[in-house]
Amino acid sequence: MTQPDTIIDIAGLVKRYPTGRGRSTLALDQIDLRARDGEFISLIGPSGCGKTTLLKIINGLVPYDGGSVRVNGKECDGPGPDRAMVFQSFALLPWRTVEGNVMFGLESRGIPSKEAHSIVDHYLAMVGLDAFRDHYPGQLSGGMQQRVGIARALAVDPSILLMDEPFGALDAQTRTLLQSDLERIWSESRKSVVFVTHAMDEAVFLSDRVVILSPRPGRIHEIVEVDLPRPRTDAIRGMPRFTELTQYVWDVLRGMIVREPGLV
Repeated sequence: MTQPDTIIDIAGLVKRYPTGRGRSTLALDQIDLRARDGEFISLIGPSGCGKTTLLKIINGLVPYDGGSVRVNGKECDGPGPDRAMVFQSFALLPWRTVEGNVMFGLESRGIPSKEAHSIVDHYLAMVGLDAFRDHYPGQLSGGMQQRVGIARALAVDPSILLMDEPFGALDAQTRTLLQSDLERIWSESRKSVVFVTHAMDEAVFLSDRVVILSPRPGRIHEIVEVDLPRPRTDAIRGMPRFTELTQYVWDVLRGMIVREPGLV
């Protein structure tokens, strides 16, 4: 039975992709996962295990073949205003300023101009880009562009934020800084977050739970509870428990990697 604070409830999820001639590839198999309101969950696993597919199913962008997916108590049969997605590729409109990009979703929903501007002001301040509101995406660094993407997603006030390797295209220094920024933003907004990553330390630093998926077909291999204190400041990275959890997640992943014959 679904708990009262469950915001995402996935049971027996199956997803297949047709490969032609009546055949199909099983991408996800018997996924059972519940996310609590305000929880930060990371999905991690070998390449091709279905992390992004699962995220898109939750967002209503990809149909599924079996089981059920309920979001905010309703069967997920398409995108909805209760979900917003942040992509690795930034996906900003190059002809719009920073302010215009954050404003876009509000305009699409018919939010009155005065209210929309107030919302944009709030989230630009939250991501530290108020002074860059008149800049265009091409004038910003990759890290700043991703901050715009986060502000744009938050501005429409979703209850669930879905993030598909949002820092994957950034250099290591910028990535570490944005992890701390995201922790702060999450602490202020308390959105429910499902976050796809390949980085063990990133998953441990940000998450309440780390969901480890097996190689294709993706199944939940293990769910790791992250018992680190919040807020997660940079000092967390120096804690023995942080190192222990990060190493544990890597050991689990390494144990699932299929090695080709002859490779060590």
